[in-house]
Amino acid sequence: MKNDTLWFKCWPAGVPKHIKYTKGSLQEILRKTALTYPEKTAIVYGEREISYAQLEALSNQFANALVKLKVEKGDRVAVFLPNIPQFIIAFFGTLKAGAVVTAISPLHRKREVEYQLADSGAQTIVSLDSFYPIVEKVTQKTQVKHVIITGSAENSPSPRTPNTLILDQLLENSPKTTPKVKIDSHEDLAALQYTGGTTGTAKGAMLTHLNLLSNALSFAKWIQGKEAKETFLTALPLSHIYGMTTSMTVPLSLAAKMVLLPKFQPAKVLQTIEKHKISVFCGVPTMYQALLASSELCKYDLTSIRVCISGASSLPPQVQKLFMQVTGGLLVEGYGLTEASPVTHCSPVDSSMRTVKVGSIGLPLPDTEAKIVDVETGKITLGQGERGELAVRGPQIMKGYWHKPQETELVFRDGWLLTGDIACIDADGFFYITDRKKELIKNKDYSVYPRELEDVLYEHPAVKLCAVVGKPDAFGGEIPKAFVVIKEDMVASRDEIMSFVNGKVAPYKAIRELEFRKELPLSAAGKVLKRLLQEKP
Repeated sequence: MKNDTLWFKCWPAGVPKHIKYTKGSLQEILRKTALTYPEKTAIVYGEREISYAQLEALSNQFANALVKLKVEKGDRVAVFLPNIPQFIIAFFGTLKAGAVVTAISPLHRKREVEYQLADSGAQTIVSLDSFYPIVEKVTQKTQVKHVIITGSAENSPSPRTPNTLILDQLLENSPKTTPKVKIDSHEDLAALQYTGGTTGTAKGAMLTHLNLLSNALSFAKWIQGKEAKETFLTALPLSHIYGMTTSMTVPLSLAAKMVLLPKFQPAKVLQTIEKHKISVFCGVPTMYQALLASSELCKYDLTSIRVCISGASSLPPQVQKLFMQVTGGLLVEGYGLTEASPVTHCSPVDSSMRTVKVGSIGLPLPDTEAKIVDVETGKITLGQGERGELAVRGPQIMKGYWHKPQETELVFRDGWLLTGDIACIDADGFFYITDRKKELIKNKDYSVYPRELEDVLYEHPAVKLCAVVGKPDAFGGEIPKAFVVIKEDMVASRDEIMSFVNGKVAPYKAIRELEFRKELPLSAAGKVLKRLLQEKP
């Protein structure tokens, strides 16, 4: 199904159907913005501000430092940092040296860091000083030759070993000119981005300069960003592809101001929105839920918000409606995956459409095609209203998985990427995610969609967070089991909540077991790690 069949009556005014992407590299975003708006503030971190000219110079200095360390084109550089200015400096400096960024989540433990370093073959790592104990242990079992450390404060620590270097010292001793490295935007990798591992072992998605560049430019057009006039709240982890694109490369392409928060704290976020007059905030459902549940919510003016995007997992309809009522801004749902840089779909942000299509992930972005195919083979295109697997293709789709040709082959069908998500299309061409292919619950001869049950659970006023998984059943197949976190100031019994849900769904979908938890395991992107809740048969 070509996108042309979807471009009618609901396509947002002012958004082009096609975008002309430059043949340049991803770092051209920063270079062009720095040339046009050199004195404009690019980054706000605490009381520190960095202009675009300064950011361009600092990233050039880091690139030259890497070149001096013999980092060559195509080498992987691991960036193990939270949302601090050094992440952005290291990210673009790595690209300018011709190397490939592999970002490591600050939440990762020793085993996970070691795996990513070993699998990527990174020989250089940039790490926060407080992460050094982990880095020191894993470098002995990997190919890492150079450890560059930095602190979130102004003063960086002293090196521990001969191969440990201080970022500030490297920058001071490096020129501010851009290294001359020729980049093929279609073929050369910009990032080796590891999947979240929510359903198994993480894999490295090979993302080219064109993949990331096209996604940044198309998403910036989609949200109708105003050049040099937006202020983004960068609270999503930049180490995650969702934050990397929507909260770093997109604002850079718009000459926007980025306000960095290394940790999501509801009260701090609310304060930041008012203080800096945030206009764009990309987050995950758990973030919006936490803000609505905060006792500080009524203390701050949030009316500067123009648009918020929710991704990574399904957005409960009642959260979406209430957030828009409270802020006066738009909160719409989008969709993406690491393998797609990541955004493929998003609901329109036209103010005239604020009440339309609640629960939908929207339309494919410019130059992105999408269709629904049968779950069994991935080759038969399904029609309107039929549930099947979502398949996508476009300039943002990865080259494949790093050193995993067989797994790459499994997710591609004739140039289309199979997402692993179950979806359907309505009469207006809007897409709806109904569930993960791997999370479908097979109850005898019936298919039960966990998201449907989760949406009903969220309708209960006492439910703060929930997840539904399949539990092996002795009588065949699986039964739905719910895990629920209750709001701090509320009380509800197991029978009450189960009756509330089961009274609204068919008997074969009924929740058979419910377990209360104080919290649920979350990924760095705020997605519930259902594999940690599932019981092995």
